[in-house]
Amino acid sequence: MSTELNIQRATVSDAPEVATMVGELLSEIMATIGIQAFNFDLTETTERLTDFINREKYFVFIARGIDDEPTGFIALYESYALYAEGAFGTVPELYVRPAHRSSALGQRLLSQAKIFGASRGWQRLEVTTPPLPQFDRTLAFYEREGFAITGGRKLKVSL
Repeated sequence: MSTELNIQRATVSDAPEVATMVGELLSEIMATIGIQAFNFDLTETTERLTDFINREKYFVFIARGIDDEPTGFIALYESYALYAEGAFGTVPELYVRPAHRSSALGQRLLSQAKIFGASRGWQRLEVTTPPLPQFDRTLAFYEREGFAITGGRKLKVSL
């Protein structure tokens, strides 16, 4: 099935479809953990994504099937840190619709992200997965793709 897919850098015109998949991703995460961890509004998310793409704050690659139906996406943003020896990329979202899982689409999206990051001079890609047993498959996927656990935990505080 993966050979029938096309991966392209998303433009503003793709924002509604990507935002819809973000909602699907967040719903799936919340159903898995049983907690209302995210607030999602399709209109606000579409507007935010449009702004991020316009200002090149967010880089998104969208996969489409032969029928032009969106099947998944990966989002990236650029960060800088001394520990990372300069610029690097972070993957805040990677989503493959259930019907297209186990078709190497996630691997293809990550490969596209690595190529893009290298073209920007990034030293590495980082991703955070929840340290919960429900996400062991996600962790195993990233490890198969060459990511290594570096320790620590992702923390946040609302401002």
